[in-house]
Amino acid sequence: MKSATMTAVALALALTSVLPPGPAQAKGCLKGALAGGVAGHYAGHHAVLGAIGGCAVGHHLANEKAKQPNPTAGQEQNPPASAQNPQ
Repeated sequence: MKSATMTAVALALALTSVLPPGPAQAKGCLKGALAGGVAGHYAGHHAVLGAIGGCAVGHHLANEKAKQPNPTAGQEQNPPASAQNPQ
């Protein structure tokens, strides 16, 4: 039984090492991890747990911000010359 489990684990590790890694989606994670690590450190020496939680929250907030429509998209920065004060 023990050798069958070890064989299955070895096969799983061999197969996962062949697969290409996916792209990293770390947007918001670094800022959240930094803030969470500092907060966790001051809240009872739990910096690692704070960094993990901060990364998760920062990533979630970055995804939510990316889903919001950009109200300035498609608008010109400067109005046309005819709309300015003609003198």
